Amino acid sequence: MKKSTKRKVVRTAKKHPGAVIAVVVILVVIIAVGALLYFKVDSVHNAVDDLVKRFTASDVENASGGKTSAPTFTTYGEDDLSFHFLELGNAYTGDSVYIKAGEIDILIDAGSRQDSAEAISAYVNQYCTDGKLEYVIATHAHQDHIAGFVSTKNNPGIFERYECETIIDFALTNAETAVYNNYVAARDAEPGAKHYTALECYRESKEGAQRVYSLGEGMSMTILYQEFYEKKTSDENDYSVCLLFTHGSKHYLFTGDLEKDGEASLVKNNALPEVELFKAGHHGSYTASTDTLLSVIRPKIVCVCCCAGSTEYTSNTANTFPSQKFVDNVAPYTDCVYVTTVVSVVYDEKKGKDVEKGVSMNGNITVLSSGGTVTVSCKNDTKLKDTEWFKANRTCPAAWSS
Repeated sequence: MKKSTKRKVVRTAKKHPGAVIAVVVILVVIIAVGALLYFKVDSVHNAVDDLVKRFTASDVENASGGKTSAPTFTTYGEDDLSFHFLELGNAYTGDSVYIKAGEIDILIDAGSRQDSAEAISAYVNQYCTDGKLEYVIATHAHQDHIAGFVSTKNNPGIFERYECETIIDFALTNAETAVYNNYVAARDAEPGAKHYTALECYRESKEGAQRVYSLGEGMSMTILYQEFYEKKTSDENDYSVCLLFTHGSKHYLFTGDLEKDGEASLVKNNALPEVELFKAGHHGSYTASTDTLLSVIRPKIVCVCCCAGSTEYTSNTANTFPSQKFVDNVAPYTDCVYVTTVVSVVYDEKKGKDVEKGVSMNGNITVLSSGGTVTVSCKNDTKLKDTEWFKANRTCPAAWSS
């Protein structure tokens, strides 16, 4: 800098000392902010990345009319996402699905009886080696979905067998049963567990409750909305918690035992995508898996947790799980339908009569999402339409005849 210029700067500084101080302060702030951004760039990146992962189209009024939409990711990451539909060790129909998302362990339901906890844990322990379930979901208050959570004198339940970090369950119930009361007591006694209802998660109205849970790079679990989270109904099944899993661009839908009214509400309130996998509504009942839902999600794979042909709930052959109506509804969309268990009638010498026994149809069913490819594996990979039980008990729809 020239001497004349320096003299002008000095004279100006003497005439306007306040301005000089302001300039110095501004420079200090700029340098400080620059240093903070330089040294905290990883933290900033992580924060932005988390916001992107949790973003859903429901956060703004969008082309789908403000409906809840699934997160979309451009990557599948390095981790796999697998869904395991479990046999429950008896002839009773019930739901229990184990999900492995990278190192995260998730269990949806623990039916059908209290002793089912033994069969569930024997399977889960092959994959969950730290004794911790990061997420446990109880879809609704029926015995065939919650019985195995609770311990008996001789058989510890799921809540006792595992450390359960986050428990998400139904917001409403009409249940006044011992099974339900025992479930609530065991849930509330789970050490250190965070408990939220599906409605609290959807609204994010309780500290820690989230509508979308990140399960890793490119993976998420979304709590979908349906009106019976906050509207009373005489149909307990319609209180079911509904979940959408996303892995990259692929989606997987779970609706518990949701019936036709619940399914209509689910479609009305969510911008549902087409899905790779749908867990058949209400075990393949004639009252669920309606075309209102199926025509939107257009599933490629359908898995049914039931004991096919069991007369536990009805003696009407057409309506035993999986029902003829369910078959007719699903057939236009896919023939990749798999069922865990089938009934076998055997003579019980002690009882002196024929009794129903559950044996594997497909057995434990695994649907694996890995790097954009989805595969099914099970003990017996025969599709429902090709099984002897189906040929003897169901009319093959036209879509499956060609």
